[in-house]
Amino acid sequence: MRKLLTITSALSVAVLALGITGSSPSLAQEVQGPKVSWKYNVWGKRRAFTEGVETVAKYVSDKTGGNFKIKIYYGDQLGGKKQNLDNLKAGVFEMAQICSSYHPGKNTALTVLNLPFLPIKNPDVQAEVHEAVYEHPIVKKQMADKWNVFPLMSSLLPQYEFLGKGEPPMTLDGFKGLSVRALGGLGDAMEKLGARKTTLTATEVYQAIDRGTMNAVSFPFTYAHVAYKIDEVASWYTANLSPGTVDCPTVISFSAWNKLPKQYQDLMMEAKKPAYAALKAAYKKADDKNLPAFRAKMTAIEYSDAELTKFREVGGAPVWRDWVAKHKGDFDAQGLLDHVMTTATRANQNL
Repeated sequence: MRKLLTITSALSVAVLALGITGSSPSLAQEVQGPKVSWKYNVWGKRRAFTEGVETVAKYVSDKTGGNFKIKIYYGDQLGGKKQNLDNLKAGVFEMAQICSSYHPGKNTALTVLNLPFLPIKNPDVQAEVHEAVYEHPIVKKQMADKWNVFPLMSSLLPQYEFLGKGEPPMTLDGFKGLSVRALGGLGDAMEKLGARKTTLTATEVYQAIDRGTMNAVSFPFTYAHVAYKIDEVASWYTANLSPGTVDCPTVISFSAWNKLPKQYQDLMMEAKKPAYAALKAAYKKADDKNLPAFRAKMTAIEYSDAELTKFREVGGAPVWRDWVAKHKGDFDAQGLLDHVMTTATRANQNL
């Protein structure tokens, strides 16, 4: 009995020394703070695109011993994707994913990142350019004044390519007359090729391709085509068009942000680095799996250098000029575009 008491006493001393008591924080709790629970709204299911916010949520939860939790609501559970800015402003939830091309009139300055053929060579340059745009006074003011939000981080969407059904456009002239889902500046560029653009949201596309009411869809290659099962109904894909991408950042309500303790705000900012790494790894993993399957069951289309040069000439700078002309009355559109170009040039040089 004395021996048992001695062992029990020793264990008690060890437990107290380690701080493991019913009222003490968890061993995993590196950052002290109150219990906070946030809601995050996003469309679709968990996929490469959402690995950034999944990483942020895990990071802040781990660091706070579960005191700061971000619950991710998939499938537009808390409201439609086109209303995320409205619902953030109304306080329905604290965080959400948005795509500026889904509602370009709501965030006109941010659409500069949707322009085709921007000189962005890789995801690291993309992250630097996007972060620079998010910090630009024009973008910050528009997002804060209109919606009471700010962009936390980019989703680093990969270059877009097309998957389609029916006669494949073996040359760029083959797109003439085709109905294509193409958002933002890419849609404008495709119109200059003679295609008819539509702006269906991602979740509406499968049915349109399957029924033949639309010929082709541009998505971030390759993960998004598979995430929305376009590869199941498509018969061809473009392999080297690489016309650009669109911007779909994670945004946060200022009202919610300003209530966060400083140490939790710092954690959110720290989480961006591993979140960006997780996004890049997830997109690569998807490509490694999807590309062999695409090659096995679909016709791959690779355009000549001459055709791609022609496409950049008609779908690049002219679309940039149109964008500046459209928005110059609302803000310094040329200055914002110049900011993108100088940031990209500097980042490319530092590779």
